[in-house]
Amino acid sequence: MKIQIYKTPLENILNNFQAFLDKRDQSNITSHILFRIQDNQLLLRATDFEMGIESLINVTSIQEEGEGTVNGKEILGIIKQLKDDKEITFETKDEELIIKQGRASFKLPMFNSEEFPRFPLYSEENKINIPTTNFIEAIKKISPAVASNNTKMELNGANLDIKEYVINFVATDTKRLALVKMETQSISTLSIIIPKRALLEISKLFSNDFQIYYNESQLILVTENYSFFTKLTNGRFPDYERIIPKAFKHTFTLNKSKMIASLRMIQSLSQDVKITFSQNEIVFESFGNGNSHAEDRIEADISISESIQIAASLKSILDFLGQIDSETFEFCIGEVNLPFMIKDKNFSTIVMPISL
Repeated sequence: MKIQIYKTPLENILNNFQAFLDKRDQSNITSHILFRIQDNQLLLRATDFEMGIESLINVTSIQEEGEGTVNGKEILGIIKQLKDDKEITFETKDEELIIKQGRASFKLPMFNSEEFPRFPLYSEENKINIPTTNFIEAIKKISPAVASNNTKMELNGANLDIKEYVINFVATDTKRLALVKMETQSISTLSIIIPKRALLEISKLFSNDFQIYYNESQLILVTENYSFFTKLTNGRFPDYERIIPKAFKHTFTLNKSKMIASLRMIQSLSQDVKITFSQNEIVFESFGNGNSHAEDRIEADISISESIQIAASLKSILDFLGQIDSETFEFCIGEVNLPFMIKDKNFSTIVMPISL
């Protein structure tokens, strides 16, 4: 292989590929990026077996076709130091990748490219029909509620649960449950668990205009310039619909900005908050932090005959409020010792209260 290419588009791709490299074992081929000439373009691939990504990039000149691999971290370090306005030459020779620009020259060892892991196949039969902007928006809303390092692996991911005429995107860390509900015309059903790490990369790399596919063990996203895959998590997601309360005694429509300001005031001293709903007023107090005390009050359009007190994690409420665009939201309470719901349109979070 011998080609010429410019720095900027290559550097952007190499930056995006870093999260897909095996950083624990540099002797493993999964610490490398595959380079291959394909259809007069340069194909790049990276994978650590759990996730993978590939991209096509235009080159300015192809003098010789071929392929090779190179350490992903090392080549990014080299490319960053090169000039933007001069072509870079890549040439494979004697199990080395030679990189040249002007008088600068670098040699990096290659592994056998034939041993590079294969990427998954997909078909139109296994296409998931979700508006892509809705898919990304749902990931961003529920991701804060995905558990980390839970012994139950299925909780360390989000459940994409497709039923007849409805799609539920769900995550829970056992202290809260976040749910985005989307209507669909499809009558097909599917339930898969997408790992937390994959959710993070999808939200960083993709915004709109991509296709979603799946096979027995993987989810695949395809755009004009990128293809991405992740292994799906084995296991059965909890019966989340059983956790969602069927009815509430009180539903208050509250101002998001006022709520956030008061909660952050309390957060300066405590990770938990006690909230008292009274006639036309809400009182916020720090909870469970010894002798220190913080308090704030806001006016609210609340009409109740007796005060209601609940306590909960500040983060659970603030994560929800940070993901909504509306200036108002609904705060739904049943029995004070049972989960309550905060809701905006098709996005809701059910929060387990703390015993007072």
